[in-house]
Amino acid sequence: MPLLLPPALIRCLDLLRCPACRTRRLSPDRGTLRCPAGHAFDIARYGYAGLLTGARATSGDDAAMVRARERFLSTGSYAPVRDVVARLAGGSAPGRATVVDAGCGTGYYLAGVLNLLAGARGLGLDTSARALRAAARAHNRAAAAAWDVFRPFPLGTAVADVVLDVFAPRNPAEFHRVLRPTGRLIVVRPTGRHLSELRARLPAMVTVDPAKEPRLHRSLDPFFAVTDTEQVEYASSLAREEALDLLAMTPSARHLSRADPNGGSLLPDRITVSVLATAYRPR
Repeated sequence: MPLLLPPALIRCLDLLRCPACRTRRLSPDRGTLRCPAGHAFDIARYGYAGLLTGARATSGDDAAMVRARERFLSTGSYAPVRDVVARLAGGSAPGRATVVDAGCGTGYYLAGVLNLLAGARGLGLDTSARALRAAARAHNRAAAAAWDVFRPFPLGTAVADVVLDVFAPRNPAEFHRVLRPTGRLIVVRPTGRHLSELRARLPAMVTVDPAKEPRLHRSLDPFFAVTDTEQVEYASSLAREEALDLLAMTPSARHLSRADPNGGSLLPDRITVSVLATAYRPR
């Protein structure tokens, strides 16, 4: 029996374009999405659209990382970050906004924006099938689709009021193309103090490149102008299991595979959360 399309995905169909044709719209057809030229894309039984074509993208978010992320985010340790994302996104968004989350992960930040914007709809894009399972159920107005954000998005031009990029790869040209002229891009990235206590105890952790911030601005400047930047920094207490989940949900998990972070003396009971959140307008 063909799968029924989730209501949130149905509400986002007008945004989507065939990844093969690039211009044709997609329509539901017996549990798939199909364009007029006949290209068809499956709807996973978990509710997200499988739009990736060609070689599969490599995702850093495997099942263990996603489970750890879900557990850690459920503690509320990153809730202040989500609140800032939602506030910046909602600052100039219309009541019935369209929000696209590039590299959405489990949909945690997209859900926060949709909670604030009562009439908005959301679409999360990610390469991780396991993360998309969570994103597809993160909010009743959030749809999810498998896509590599480094490639041209399977979306129409000027269809989004807000694009989110939270701890995710960036594609400035595509962000600009899919945003309406009055839209807003929200970018969140760590500062050098983010999780400094963990890095002090575990030198194998991935560090924040000091040149990353200048590179960010150089890549975005041709397309966007800064309208607002907020620094979010606070201390958060951690139980031992929460610290392990925090390690396991990041790219550092692979670098620490030969280390032994299970020794209680290695894990701090407090961490510094330190990020920059910037809102941009299209040039």
